[in-house]
Amino acid sequence: MLQKGKIVKYLTACFFAVGILEVVSEYLQNKLLIISLKPLIPLLLIVIYFIESTHKNKLFVFVLLSSLITNILFIPKSTEYLQYALIAFTIHRILVVTMVLRLQKIKDYIPFCIATLPFLLVFFYLFMETAEIPQRSYALLLVQNILISIFSGLALSSYVMHDNKQNSVLLIAVLLFVMLQFIVFIEKYLLINEFTAIFRPLAMTFNVLAFFSLYKYVITAEQSNHN
Repeated sequence: MLQKGKIVKYLTACFFAVGILEVVSEYLQNKLLIISLKPLIPLLLIVIYFIESTHKNKLFVFVLLSSLITNILFIPKSTEYLQYALIAFTIHRILVVTMVLRLQKIKDYIPFCIATLPFLLVFFYLFMETAEIPQRSYALLLVQNILISIFSGLALSSYVMHDNKQNSVLLIAVLLFVMLQFIVFIEKYLLINEFTAIFRPLAMTFNVLAFFSLYKYVITAEQSNHN
């Protein structure tokens, strides 16, 4: 039988192979490949996580499943599906922040509040400068801006206060998620259709890297918290 480490390596290679194919499919705008490959990305990560983790975090599985639903809902270009995708994405972000707050165990909230404020200012400035946001999406996008700011402030303050492997990996994941949020926001509300061929593959690249980094963070945090 193959050792657990080798199985994880093979599955990780499959994960990135699927990710690269999905990025190419987004560039070619091949709907069949996109629909086929997008659900595989979080599903493969769930399998990898279950094999490698010795402390199964059910909340992380729900995070990946909510990501799967969000990815599928973002495929169509209709405003109705976009609204459903925003709802799913908001739930997903709540799960991510809840999970990280449980793993980080913050004791001093002052650095966390100070680190969160700049992200709030940047995201709300971008939000207020956008005139194309549908009225029914305002509340969801406001909540998402708050959640990504909390997530970012949590990662930055943790890294500044305690520069260890766990917090370093979390900061990398957060930077990728922030870039992903910028790209999705710009593509959906600020750019005209012909730029989709550039921004969708870029968003998918950040999506693959961000979730893999989040998985590495969860594994590292579990090992650190149980040692």
